[in-house]
Amino acid sequence: MVSVAGMSAPIQSDQASASARDQSDIVPATVPWTAVVVFIVLACGLAWVVALPLWLDGSGLANPLAALLLPVIMFTPGIAALFVVFMVQRPRPRPIAEYLGLWPLRPVGRTIWMTVFGIVGSALLVIVGVFLAAALGLVQLDLVNFSGFAQVLQAASTVDSPIPVGAIVLVQLLLIPFAALLNGVLALGEEIGWRGWLLQSLRPLGTWPALLISGVVWGFWHSPLILLGYNFGQPNLFGVGLMIGGCMFYGVLLGWMRLRTGSIWPAVFAHGAFNAAAGFLLLVVAANTSADPVATGPLGWVTWIVMAVVIVLLVLTGQFRTQPRLQRRPATHWGTIS
Repeated sequence: MVSVAGMSAPIQSDQASASARDQSDIVPATVPWTAVVVFIVLACGLAWVVALPLWLDGSGLANPLAALLLPVIMFTPGIAALFVVFMVQRPRPRPIAEYLGLWPLRPVGRTIWMTVFGIVGSALLVIVGVFLAAALGLVQLDLVNFSGFAQVLQAASTVDSPIPVGAIVLVQLLLIPFAALLNGVLALGEEIGWRGWLLQSLRPLGTWPALLISGVVWGFWHSPLILLGYNFGQPNLFGVGLMIGGCMFYGVLLGWMRLRTGSIWPAVFAHGAFNAAAGFLLLVVAANTSADPVATGPLGWVTWIVMAVVIVLLVLTGQFRTQPRLQRRPATHWGTIS
């Protein structure tokens, strides 16, 4: 017979080895640079390919196909991520679903509450940004008659609506959480790539380099649309720079949710809520007034200020130091994020 005491050291050694193996599966020991380069080239290249019809006939975003192509473009980072994780990255992460933050949802409570926080918080970023822009004198609001939105409704219909404009605005706001869930289907295509694969793969560089670099890439990926005037009305490198800046700020917040929970789902639905709330200014702007999207847009520099304040508060409360830790599983399984 072999004594228990005689087996203790090898068992502990095996456990330490398994734990190290688990950690390397969830967070790579080093950045897989070849896979990162292939991912960036593929994600950006596919975005340009899908957007090509908008460029070829010169109609840009006015092309009737734009409504179809823009959602398709949102899936290109996810496609790129799945390609590199199966075909390029070595060693291949195990389990892939956990590496990408898709599964498991542990702890469930934290993931659910962070998702709720992300939906409400993302909508508030846009809304607070609009009110800050108004306080700075950059835009004029009409919170009584909603004259700007009424003007839009009147132009879109030949029949006067029996429903008060204020009631329609209220319904639009109440629908944001539901729209976040629907928009999350499209945002999932992006989040699998940006917060799912890229952020995770850059984590060996440290938390902040990973967050900022992934944000830069995310912003640059928008180039084929920004250069058509999307978002800022600046079809030039200045517009691309604005998008990179906005994605860096917002990417830090989405990345924080990913790191805090080990899951991409809070970021998915937060992203969906941000897109759903992006048109808030149109609901409350006064009629016959103009607003520069460079400042007042959902990713304009005024909203950067709001995001920066939130990021500073998270830093001061130590939120970026609290990241998922692995718990041991039996030897037949792989590490889980808690």
